[in-house]
Amino acid sequence: MRDGFIFKHPFVLNFLQAGKVLYQIPAKYMLKIVECPRDAMQGWTNFIPTETKIQYLNTLLKVGFDTLDFGSFVSPKAIPQMRDTAEVLAKLELTQTKTKLLAIVANKQGADQAVQFAEIQYLGYPLSISETFQQKNTHKSIAESLALVADLQNLCLQHDKKLVTYISMAFGNPYQDAYNREVVEEFTQKLVDFGIDIISLADTVGVAEPKDIKFLFETLIPRFPAVEFGAHLHATPDNALLKLTAAYEAGCKRFDGALRGFGGCPMATDHLTGNMPTELMTAFFADKNINLGLEKTFFNEAFEEARNVFV
Repeated sequence: MRDGFIFKHPFVLNFLQAGKVLYQIPAKYMLKIVECPRDAMQGWTNFIPTETKIQYLNTLLKVGFDTLDFGSFVSPKAIPQMRDTAEVLAKLELTQTKTKLLAIVANKQGADQAVQFAEIQYLGYPLSISETFQQKNTHKSIAESLALVADLQNLCLQHDKKLVTYISMAFGNPYQDAYNREVVEEFTQKLVDFGIDIISLADTVGVAEPKDIKFLFETLIPRFPAVEFGAHLHATPDNALLKLTAAYEAGCKRFDGALRGFGGCPMATDHLTGNMPTELMTAFFADKNINLGLEKTFFNEAFEEARNVFV
C-alpha cells in the first residue's frame, strides 16, 4: 500500500529498540536485503522533493543493505515521481558504502541512459506473465518484452552491469489471464537461456498464498541452481509474516522490502497491501540469530526519517 503500516510483533519492536548479539554467517550463505525506496516512492501522490529523496537515500546507503533499488529511468509522464532520478544519483554519497545501486527500466531508451552511469551496478526489468499487466505496465506485449529482455541482457554485458528480471504476477493476477505454476517455470527457463541469473518472483498485487510461495521457490531453486532467486512480496499486516516465512523456509536468500511497508502496486485490490516491511524482515532474521551486517543506528535513523519522507 502507499501509506505504510507498522508491525507490532514483539521481535520487531525488540529489533528497533534494543541491540542483539548476532553471529556472523559465511558470506556464501548470507541473506541479501534489497531496500526499495523507488517502489515506495513511485506511486506516491505528492511529489517528494529532490533534496528530500537525496537525504533519505544517503541515510539508507549508510545502513548496509546489499542493494538499493533507488530510482528508475522511465517516462516522466508515466512515472512523474521518478523524473529526477539522474539528478538524485549525482548527489548520492557512494564512497563509504558497500551497497550496490539498482535502477528500473521499462524500455531500451531508459536502459541506454542507465548504463551510462558507472555508479549503477544493476538494471531491473519487470517481465509479467500476465499479458494484461505487461501492457499496462510497459505498453508492450509479453513477446515484445521477452525480445527486449534479450537486448537488455546484451546491453548489460557490454557495460559491465547485471540484469535483474522480475517475474511480475508470478503468483496469479486479477485480470483472469491464464495462470499456472508451469508458466513461471517456462519463463524462468527462457531467462536462463538468455544468460540471466538473478530472477525475482514478484507478488505484484499481493495475491500469493504462503503455500504457493513455498511451492514455487522449492520447485525453482533446485531446478535452476545457478540462479539467484529473489522474493518481491507485497503483503498486508495480517499475512506479511506468513509470506516471508514461506519464502525463507523454501530456501530464498534474496528479499526485497521497503521501510514501514510503504508503496506497493496501485492496482492492488486491498488498500492495505504494501511492500514487505524491511523492519519485519530484519527482526525476523535477527530472531533467528542471522547477522545481516546492517548498521543499527542508521537503520533506526532511516526508519524514523521515512515517516517524514512519505507525507
